[in-house]
Amino acid sequence: MDPSHYAIPLAPIIFFIVIRLVFRRQNTLRHVAGPPSPSWIFGHILQLILPPQYGDYEFRWQDKFGPVYRIKGCFGEDRLLVADPAALQYILNSPNFERGGAGKEHRRMRAALNFGFSAAAVRRYQAVFEKAAEMVSEKLEGSLDTSTNVCPLLSLATLRAISEACLRYTLEDLGNDFVANNIEVMRLSASRSAPQLLLDALSLRFPLWLLRATAKYLPTSAFKAMREGRYLAENIGHRIIRERVDAAHRGVDMDDDLFSHLLDPDVPNNMHLSKKEVVSQVGLLLVAGQDTTANTMAYALLELARNPEFQAQLRNEIHSTLGTSGGGIAYDSMPLLNALIKETNRFYPAAPLLDRVATKDTTLPLAQPIITTTGEQISHIPILKGQFLTLGIGSYQRLKSHWGADAHKFNPHRWLDGTVNRGDAVGIGPYANLLSFSGGLRTCLGWRFSILEMQVILSHLVGRYSFAEVVEETIRPTYLNNLLPIVQSGERAVPLYITRI
Repeated sequence: MDPSHYAIPLAPIIFFIVIRLVFRRQNTLRHVAGPPSPSWIFGHILQLILPPQYGDYEFRWQDKFGPVYRIKGCFGEDRLLVADPAALQYILNSPNFERGGAGKEHRRMRAALNFGFSAAAVRRYQAVFEKAAEMVSEKLEGSLDTSTNVCPLLSLATLRAISEACLRYTLEDLGNDFVANNIEVMRLSASRSAPQLLLDALSLRFPLWLLRATAKYLPTSAFKAMREGRYLAENIGHRIIRERVDAAHRGVDMDDDLFSHLLDPDVPNNMHLSKKEVVSQVGLLLVAGQDTTANTMAYALLELARNPEFQAQLRNEIHSTLGTSGGGIAYDSMPLLNALIKETNRFYPAAPLLDRVATKDTTLPLAQPIITTTGEQISHIPILKGQFLTLGIGSYQRLKSHWGADAHKFNPHRWLDGTVNRGDAVGIGPYANLLSFSGGLRTCLGWRFSILEMQVILSHLVGRYSFAEVVEETIRPTYLNNLLPIVQSGERAVPLYITRI
């Protein structure tokens, strides 16, 4: 959309932000080193979010300034970009930092939804993941030995998996309108513009209720598609409630599925959700549990195509495990498979950048001291209430001090040969000391779900097919709503040549 369309509604908001910046408290970051800002309006945001390729500037800045440095946000605002493991661990585990206004309500929702994503619950979903893998195989059979974009196939598989596991709904049950809208939302999400980044920066400074109200009226294609998706998801939610209530009245045992549990009046008060709240979670679950995992698997298949020797080794491991499993596959005991999944999550984190705001004055500890512009060495940075920080998840996962000298190279063997230094960031994330699923108080609720889903689907596909790179096509990892694989046409795609084994 033409940026001029935003001018009138943005003008008073920008004025408000500028006034706040002018009269804000003294800046405690002024002596922290960082790159010079190219723009007062955008600061470093365009370089950080919309570089030619993900990490072009970010990784260069880290090499020059270290894992903590000062950048400029929109309208001349000072921010910290943080990739230091001690600082990240503190931020993610401290109640002193929030993401734009969701506090107690967010924690209550997490507590209620955790029932469906515990280790025990996720183990029960394995059969669902196996059916999703079979669905991908069926669709691949019609396009073997030709260039195939695996992204839409994996997206449908992950949508099916989260829907069947949590809602007990097939793709057919969701309805053609919802699936079509879901595909459209994913397509529109594969783009981001400077005006959108400006809106994102402004949105961090307003309460959640105001953002939700504004989203009802923004006329962009993306917001229209999201509003339609929300409407369809709410209809599905109301239908689920009617079915669950009716089943309860008839004495039908629903085997403690997630939504029956959410509606159970006997669960503890702090985890019981109203019917309205249950409805609101349907769309969130379907979106959050879909493309992040689908994109990660697409990147994994791309890297296997680029590394045929490792692909052959993994296939041998899969066939060997299947031959001795006796029907029950122990995915966690497959070292090559899990090395691939860990390295893909390290190299291609779904959300390489996260924003946080300090809710009170505090002090940020550093694992690695930094030298300020005045020549002072410091191991702590004072942070004032209201200060915004950008968590460099992608940068942390490229730290040579932690991941080895070849941190910028995709190398699954680092997880097998002892390269990874596990001592300095134990417990920083829920999975392999990675922050691809965030960490601390806001750890992704579905991380176990995602890992088992990847284990099942990747082992199924690699055991059955060979994947080769389409060398004529350049794939550029680009941070849009997630880290998306973008081809020259601007489409989200990982085209591969796929052959039946």
